[in-house]
Amino acid sequence: MTTTPPRPIQPGDRAPGFSLPAINREGTVSLDEYRGKQPVLVGLFRGLSCPFCRRHLVQLSATQEKLKPAGVETLGVVNTTLDRARLYFKYRPTRIPLAADPEATTHRAYSVPEFQVADTTQWPYRVTLEELGRVRMNPTGELPTPLSPLEIGAELNRRDGFQMTEVDEQIYAAHGGLLNGLFLLDREGIVRWAHIEAKDRISDVGQALPEAEILAAARSLAR
Repeated sequence: MTTTPPRPIQPGDRAPGFSLPAINREGTVSLDEYRGKQPVLVGLFRGLSCPFCRRHLVQLSATQEKLKPAGVETLGVVNTTLDRARLYFKYRPTRIPLAADPEATTHRAYSVPEFQVADTTQWPYRVTLEELGRVRMNPTGELPTPLSPLEIGAELNRRDGFQMTEVDEQIYAAHGGLLNGLFLLDREGIVRWAHIEAKDRISDVGQALPEAEILAAARSLAR
């Protein structure tokens, strides 16, 4: 019997709280710091082995500067270990508070889809190996020709000079099918806007963050 996956957290829902080890500061990153005080944009990302996620974190850091006039803080949660994250971001610092979540507990709490390779396709929860092989994508425009999802991550990592560690391999094996999620919360912790990566099409994996939508949603909070 096939069970229906839980729907992702949506506008109007109360955002699940979390408290996770902070990557680029001491202590923790917790939603309780902001509830009742200011709105927050929460970004949930796959592990560092994902070249799209690394680019999205850079983009989110730039977007945060545009969110400041609306009084919105930005938090990023990365599916990796604290030690691995601190080593990576020591050399690639970011301006937004980041948290490490190696067990993907926050992804699960927000019901962000995690696809599995299976005998049938029900995207974004299941996809066949054959369908993955048929898709061609080049979301960042960096490649001379589009590649399949089975090839593009390794090629972008090669171009980036990114060396997979044992931790990266373990995280990828455990949660490589996670999609990314963005959730804009008002000061009371209610979700007012949400975006799930590639929720409709496999070929949308890795697309740039929808900055215009984010900024429009943030401005609407102030009205």
